[in-house]
Amino acid sequence: MTNQTQYGFYVDTSKCTGCKACHVSCKDQRDLPVGINWRRVYEYTGGTWTVDPNTQVYQQDVFAYYASIGCNHCSNPVCVKACPVGAMYKRREDGIVRVAEELCIGCESCARACPYDAPQIDKERQIMTKCDGCYERLAEGKKPICVESCPLRALDFDTMENLEAKYGKGDANISALPSASITAPNLIIKANKHAHRQGEIVNNAEV
Repeated sequence: MTNQTQYGFYVDTSKCTGCKACHVSCKDQRDLPVGINWRRVYEYTGGTWTVDPNTQVYQQDVFAYYASIGCNHCSNPVCVKACPVGAMYKRREDGIVRVAEELCIGCESCARACPYDAPQIDKERQIMTKCDGCYERLAEGKKPICVESCPLRALDFDTMENLEAKYGKGDANISALPSASITAPNLIIKANKHAHRQGEIVNNAEV
């Protein structure tokens, strides 16, 4: 069923400095335990160094950029399809994907299905958790805490209609992310100038 209203995120990877204020504020707002990160800041790097054998002069084309990623409240949420008990669901009124904790059996099927690593298991309670768009703050007319904490204003959250009117449709996929064709994420990316070069995520221990 198509939602009349669909919320989503805007991420400007040309501005993000990797400060992780969004990541820290999210954990603080929800009092998330160690190991659960609803918003993650990926460091993506690549390029090479070469040396001229005659002059011993080094040249390089290395690059690095950061991308702050959480749940994208996808239009085709594979986490919802993967859940065997209906605990993962998409709200009709705003398209936000949430977890009905009272139904969750902690099987982690949603986590295995999601290409963005959004659903994360709370091992102590044995239930899945994930970004819920700070729905209580939205009801008060506020932005999610990750958006308001960003010192570079590299994040935004609104209806997709409003985001597209403000930022356009973005720069399509960037190398650090899976193909949008998998889940139809409600995510608009402004790409860093290196965002379509091939490299690798180098801070896997953090994300």
